[in-house]
Amino acid sequence: MAFLEKVLKKEDGIDIEDYLNNLDAADDTVYEDADAYVKPYSLSTDADIEVVLKEAKAGNIVLLNIGDLSKRNAIKLKDLVTRIKGGVETINGDIARISQDRVLVTPSKVKIIKKKEPQ
Repeated sequence: MAFLEKVLKKEDGIDIEDYLNNLDAADDTVYEDADAYVKPYSLSTDADIEVVLKEAKAGNIVLLNIGDLSKRNAIKLKDLVTRIKGGVETINGDIARISQDRVLVTPSKVKIIKKKEPQ
């Protein structure tokens, strides 16, 4: 990454930090021809469960941020994720933790390969 930063800053006059920070800038463009979307959400309340399940039922993939809740209330996090898992299983979707702060929720016909890394 340091090499990339040097190359971009020196040769192209691009500020790599600014570029990376603006990658997720909101874009109001609607992709009408898309079959599905990847939608980021944060998990914090019971109401978020319905939003996640609605998106999965609609055929979208949800990238769920659990970082804040995992630091504040691990018991609530476990309850909410268990309830999401149950709902996702009823639609034949899938769920997996992909990092310390992220969970991936997929709709029917999209499966996550869950393989442990060698230790």
